[in-house]
Amino acid sequence: MSTGLVARPAPGTRDAMGPASGTPAAVTGSRRGPLRRVAGLRHTSPGRLQLVLSALLVLGVLVALVAGLTARSARAGTDDLGSRAQPLLVEAETIYSALADADTTAAQAFLAGGLEPVPLTRRYEDDLSRATTALTAAARLTPDGSKSAQAVAALSTGVAQYSALVATARADNRQGLPVGSSYLSAASQLNRDTLLKQAEALFGIGQSEVSNGYGNARSVWWVTLFTFLVVLLLAGLLLAQRYLSRATHRTFNMPLLAATGLTVLLAFGAAGVLISQNVHLHRAGEQGSTPAAELAEARILALRERGDEALELAAHGSGSLYETDFVGAQKELTAAHGPLASDYLANEAVIAHQTYLNQHKQVRQLDDGGDYDGAVTVAIGPETTKAFDTVTTDIGKALDQRKAAFTDEIDSAGNGLGLLTVLGPLVALAVCALVFVGIRSRLEEYR
Repeated sequence: MSTGLVARPAPGTRDAMGPASGTPAAVTGSRRGPLRRVAGLRHTSPGRLQLVLSALLVLGVLVALVAGLTARSARAGTDDLGSRAQPLLVEAETIYSALADADTTAAQAFLAGGLEPVPLTRRYEDDLSRATTALTAAARLTPDGSKSAQAVAALSTGVAQYSALVATARADNRQGLPVGSSYLSAASQLNRDTLLKQAEALFGIGQSEVSNGYGNARSVWWVTLFTFLVVLLLAGLLLAQRYLSRATHRTFNMPLLAATGLTVLLAFGAAGVLISQNVHLHRAGEQGSTPAAELAEARILALRERGDEALELAAHGSGSLYETDFVGAQKELTAAHGPLASDYLANEAVIAHQTYLNQHKQVRQLDDGGDYDGAVTVAIGPETTKAFDTVTTDIGKALDQRKAAFTDEIDSAGNGLGLLTVLGPLVALAVCALVFVGIRSRLEEYR
């Protein structure tokens, strides 16, 4: 026997070894086996059916999962918008308006001199009570450590300080002590420069959270993903039925046909619920939160006017800055009256505001002419008070109507989302079951 023949590998030796590295074929096969087997399935009819079955089951499970997450996300966003974000905005406006009215009322009571009129005293105390109640409610709506929670905490401390300063001013005023006006000025400065700015910041946070809340409620990302997967599942079902019809020469596969019908039902049902939600969310914004915020700002401007008027008189000729602020607030409120009056605000409020501005002109003429007592009499007189109260009352009524409209629309926006959270995944899983039955029956024919 020659040397060459001895050195030649025995038959099957190369097959028993791996590539050049000498790796055993069994090891290589174990690494590549699953991939080779999956790739090999497409070469046989049963294999192709197994691939189709696997793909449809994966898609069905994904649709089930995403359907539940989409409905849950939309429902959570809608609930948060209605139960936390919008209420926080309302409480912030209540805090602002209560503190602004308290400052105005305290100044008016101070102008009366001596023992304050009982109606003004009660109104001031009611304002502080409203502010405290709203702060308590807002504290429950703000996450710990957030900017809104910090603003609420600072306001709670500041309101107590403000109340103490006003109490001192009232006590000095009753005794005829001039220092009372200094305490009132300090209280008003604390209110305007600190408390109202904090309340305004809280109001801004509330507006931002309402705006973000609409985006969270619509869950655009989840809805887009859900829509894509449903379309993909429908396309897969149709292609699978087409393939089976050609391969088996049977027109219909009833389980797959039923699965397609259920998928279409899921698509239309989910679309109906989500479209209805978006319609109601749009209405909630257009007819509820947006005009409510505008009306809240209008009431804030009206209260600024009244407060500036009283504080300028209390300053005894050194309050020109208050008049400047009054003019700025007047311009903003007058500009806001047009669009608000055409849709939400009664004409009586616009007329009453003009009456109040005419009375204010008379107040300024009397005060600038040296008739301080006459100016005070007009400022706190029944005609001026009635005109101003009509403005704030009508704005308040319109604001309550917009709040109610928002609540109704948000409640309607949530309809069906809870049901979709449960039924969506169940229907998708039923589709998976029908797909399994439909294709499994064809696989059985190859055995």
